[in-house]
Parts: sequence; C-alpha cells; structure tokens
Amino acid sequence: MKRATLMIVSAAVMGLLAGCATEPAPYMESRLGEAVNTARVQQTINLDASKNTDPVAGMDGTSAKTSIERYYRSFEAPPPTFTIINVGGK
Repeated sequence: MKRATLMIVSAAVMGLLAGCATEPAPYMESRLGEAVNTARVQQTINLDASKNTDPVAGMDGTSAKTSIERYYRSFEAPPPTFTIINVGGK
C-alpha cells in the first residue's frame, strides 16, 4: 500500500513539474511563420512590382499587345467546357 501511494505521489509531482516546463514554447512561437515569410521573399523577383504602373514593362511591343488583347478577349466568352468520362463510375 505504501509503495502504491509513493507511485501515485511521484506521478503527480512529475505531472506538475511537466506543466511548469515552458522553455521550448516561447522559442518556437517566436519563429512561427518564418519559413513561409522566407519562401515568399525568395520567390519575389521584383520587390517594387506593386509600384510599377506599366503593366508590360520589360516586354517588346508585339508580345505586350498580343498578351493584353488575349487577356481582354478571355472575358468575352466563357472558356469551352469538356466532358469528363467515368466520373463516379464503377
């Protein structure tokens, strides 16, 4: 009986001490989202792109005109649909 009581008390003390161990959490929380922010910055070619008012800067005139016309035509009619075969079939 004395041994069982000692085991229960030891488990309770260890549980209480584990609840007080908060050292790793603040360190991990301070770096939360760092990987996402790093990846976003590494994938951004031109950091001042939002300040650029010329939508076709860096393209030759023919390519720029064609791409803008194709963009405007894309809103004239919905894209064509196609049939998917065997959806939900057995």
